[in-house]
Amino acid sequence: MSAPTSESAENSDRARTSLEAVRTEIAKAVVGQDPAVTGLVVALLCRGHVLLEGVPGVAKTLLVRALAASLELDTKRVQFTPDLMPSDVTGSLVYDARTAEFSFQPGPVFTNLLLADEINRTPPKTQSSLLEAMEERQVTVDGTPRPLPDPFLVAATQNPVEYEGTYPLPEAQLDRFLLKLTVPLPSREDEINVLSRHAEGFNPHDLHAAGVRPVAGPADLETARAAVAKTVVSDEIAGYVVDICRATRDSPSLTLGVSPRGATALLSSARAWAWLTGRDYVIPDDVKALALPTLRHRIQLRPEAEMEGVTSDSVITAILAHVPVPR
Repeated sequence: MSAPTSESAENSDRARTSLEAVRTEIAKAVVGQDPAVTGLVVALLCRGHVLLEGVPGVAKTLLVRALAASLELDTKRVQFTPDLMPSDVTGSLVYDARTAEFSFQPGPVFTNLLLADEINRTPPKTQSSLLEAMEERQVTVDGTPRPLPDPFLVAATQNPVEYEGTYPLPEAQLDRFLLKLTVPLPSREDEINVLSRHAEGFNPHDLHAAGVRPVAGPADLETARAAVAKTVVSDEIAGYVVDICRATRDSPSLTLGVSPRGATALLSSARAWAWLTGRDYVIPDDVKALALPTLRHRIQLRPEAEMEGVTSDSVITAILAHVPVPR
């Protein structure tokens, strides 16, 4: 039994090295934003989806394009606009005059990595067209379910909701995202680095010229996911996750706390982070590291708390400070 175990460990290490290389490749195109890069890799490991939020011009789209360029995966991009229809995303039945029959024309959702650019600039009806795809990994048109490729990841970008021309995402849609990652403005040093790269000829529309190469593929992802699934979660850690999520439901600042799906998401992302850092077991710090991106979009602030300057992140941070940490 020792030989298979050793071989499995070697495969796991190779997969981890490949995914670390993905982060290195992305850094060739995107300066800083390490938490967002890590979050995208965690989502890949968890078969989850990612929502990237930030003001225009902070490289949200470039970040996802660099991820796609570093993976041997099929990728498509949809620019969400106010006039976009659900069938523009999922596909539709098209009449063929030669055969006098309707045939299904797949939409851009039939890919491995879907970049949903500025998803909150389209009305909720079109936003909701992704619900079945994100949850069931399939699209139903005219009563016929059609499975999506595996792996399948939606990486959506959005501008802050207070920006003109944006629609808030429905709660059901938000809950389908494993992580909500904030993409902040760069530091002064990072911004100088960005300008230096552009002065040297960097073209964000030509990632191949920037040296971004595919360094991981579906086989690496499958191996990594299998290893993550074996990452040990003690009863104490499971209880810690539950206590954090239950505390959000009792918070006086919130009208909506984290659902059991959110607790499952936090545990999954913590397992992926533990494996990425080289451990085969989860510790409380793994849970803390992923609590904000996993939970911030699953809670709703009371209007009066929002007026007082309370944020989702501040509520979760306070809960993490008060919930007893298992030894």
